[in-house]
Amino acid sequence: MSKENAAVQTDAIRDARSLGIPKFILLGFQHVFAMFGATVLVPMITGLNVSTTLLMAGLGTLLFHLLTKGKVPAFLGSSFAFLGGFAIVAPKLLDANGNATIPNTEMLPYACGGVVAAGLVYVLVAGLVKAFGVNKVMRFFPPIVTGPIIISIGLTLAPTAITNAQSNWLLAGIALATIIICNIWGKGMVKIIPILLGIGVSYLVALCMGVIDFSTVANAKLVAMAPITIAKFDANAIITILPIALAAMMEHIGDIAAIGATTGNNYIANPGLHRTLLGDGLATSVAGMFGGPANTTYGENTGVLAMTKVYDPRVIRLAAFIAIALSFIPKFGEIVNTIPPAIIGGVSLVLYGMISAVGIRNVVENQVDFTKSRNLIIAAVILVSALGFGSDGLTFSVFGASVKLSGLAIAAIAGILLNAVLPGNDYEFGKDLKGDTAASLQL
Repeated sequence: MSKENAAVQTDAIRDARSLGIPKFILLGFQHVFAMFGATVLVPMITGLNVSTTLLMAGLGTLLFHLLTKGKVPAFLGSSFAFLGGFAIVAPKLLDANGNATIPNTEMLPYACGGVVAAGLVYVLVAGLVKAFGVNKVMRFFPPIVTGPIIISIGLTLAPTAITNAQSNWLLAGIALATIIICNIWGKGMVKIIPILLGIGVSYLVALCMGVIDFSTVANAKLVAMAPITIAKFDANAIITILPIALAAMMEHIGDIAAIGATTGNNYIANPGLHRTLLGDGLATSVAGMFGGPANTTYGENTGVLAMTKVYDPRVIRLAAFIAIALSFIPKFGEIVNTIPPAIIGGVSLVLYGMISAVGIRNVVENQVDFTKSRNLIIAAVILVSALGFGSDGLTFSVFGASVKLSGLAIAAIAGILLNAVLPGNDYEFGKDLKGDTAASLQL
């Protein structure tokens, strides 16, 4: 532990049970509030079930803690990185008003199958890290590859944000303004949960305008098991979503490094990056298998750790149990589903832009040298491939079977291959902590 980290830890609390049961429970709920807005936003955007998402977030977090020996105080919620894949494989259908609000129930199971496959990529990389060491493996995924991929994810989603927002620009603008104000000028918990507050404030305005339909809430049961949809597998869906795992893994590594910097522990060394990747990957595959979105370690909860200086992983596990409990209340899920598309659009205006901005930050903070032709070529090919091919992608036949590569898949493949064959790859993982933590896709 560095002297700087040691100084930070002087007032740290590593066993929250010493605070007493009431405060221990309150701390658990605080982590739930921190993760809630972002976690439920993903199913609202993709059309997945909110209750199922909460259930898988809770179970995924517990599985992660089991595989990391209960050492890492991380909560696993819905990943934004995979939104682009869902938009391509299972785009929402148009309602009577021409708005894309209807879940694509036919294609969502195939998108979830792609998430299962993406989680297994984590498992594969975890094995490689264990066998060959993290530095050798990460040379294949430097920021010049992952940064432009993250940029592309945000840019390909931009039209969806505008489509939703234009259904009611007033609500979209209120949601956007609230998030900006809370994130820039907020203090304490207000700064930690800007998405939740943005949705809440604009939702209250929507209530006053009388545009909320509570008919589905009245018909929903108070207590019931979250609906489970078994994933289906299709080669095209897998090929579309699987490459996104590259960007998501960079987010994971950045978050684990950030949690370590916050608590003063090197979790990449102990319990080891191979264990954290394994936990995140299996949690993602399990979530996808049963109809949930991909999981990822949450930066919001790292913010709560920094704010409270309570680093006890038991508090995170309590939050996971609370999320599981909420998943058994269908009325709660239906209330979330009453949120107008315009509010989602307003939130997405900043969210999707920030995803791209995170890609830029990843490149800048890792000091990628764009005076080198190899870096310019790799970035150019990735960006043009992702945006040029778009969701239409490229379709071709392999042994008589039709295979479709989305723009993101083509971009990821091209970037990895170019980085491998072009001379001058001087990236060293772990050289700069600031650079390693620059891939978090959370607000």
